[in-house]
Amino acid sequence: MEKGLLLKAEIREHTGTKSATKVRKQGRIPAVVYGHKKEVVAVSLDAHNLVEELHHGHRLLDVQIGKTKEKVIIKDLQYDHLGKNIIHVDLMRVDVTEMIKVAVPIELKGVAKGTHEGGVIGTHTDHLEVECRVTDIPDAIVVSVKDLGIGDTVHASDVKLPEGVKLVSDPSTLLVICNIIVEVKTTEELEEAAPTAPEVIGEVKEPEEETHEEK
Repeated sequence: MEKGLLLKAEIREHTGTKSATKVRKQGRIPAVVYGHKKEVVAVSLDAHNLVEELHHGHRLLDVQIGKTKEKVIIKDLQYDHLGKNIIHVDLMRVDVTEMIKVAVPIELKGVAKGTHEGGVIGTHTDHLEVECRVTDIPDAIVVSVKDLGIGDTVHASDVKLPEGVKLVSDPSTLLVICNIIVEVKTTEELEEAAPTAPEVIGEVKEPEEETHEEK
């Protein structure tokens, strides 16, 4: 994992919705730092710098809190109702020598051969949970799909993980499948496509002549 920048955190004297809103208006993101049997500290981070770190795939961060430098990992990101802007971050203290369980995103590589036969790739999960040293956390787990034909699948157990990274997710977890596209017709389309029953021409009976009784 590539080393990120040193982020300077400011301690938040007040917490709560109103205080967090005020912090965000100042271009900062509320956060908490916890773990390693130390007290939980409420802080704020520069929004621009944090987003830049995330865009570069950095989750292991160095954070300066007062005179203390903490090495932390991003454990949770909370977004607004539109799923666009980060409104809160949970940061967990870590040691570079310890093992940690973490969810790593999956990155698909290649064009499945089944797509040339009318198939389409379906993704059933976008991450895998793994265990490794904090310094060995991969930015993404690459899954090759180029050899997938129609009906072929990739499960967690099929993925080759980087050295030092151990699978924690259930090995039977389905990651990717190459499905055939099935066209589903509507009721109206089925009715239009249904053959019209042929008209049966039978013997035409002549109308009976009316008889009149003699008076």
